Amino acid sequence: MMKLMLVVGSMAVLLALASARPQNDVEVLEYESENTGLGGYKFSYKLSDGTSRTEEGVVNNAGTDNESISIRGSVTWVAPDGQTYTINFVADENGFQPEGAHLPK
Repeated sequence: MMKLMLVVGSMAVLLALASARPQNDVEVLEYESENTGLGGYKFSYKLSDGTSRTEEGVVNNAGTDNESISIRGSVTWVAPDGQTYTINFVADENGFQPEGAHLPK
């Protein structure tokens, strides 16, 4: 019974948050997606509000004990103050490594 109450309570909070969000008419201007199978993936999109994102994942050392994935990408958005921000990132065996003019070094 406690789990059910927790799920119902969580759903109510999510619905309240979703209805409190500003409703914007953002359109998808471009979208590309390619699943290269076991070797990786890539996708990109651009939205009418100035948001864009690209990402590519590649499997390194496939089939070995050292198998890992390396992800490179970027995301750009326009903040409420009109400023455009971009984060370029790498995520690999060295962790998540974001870079952006607005981020501390």
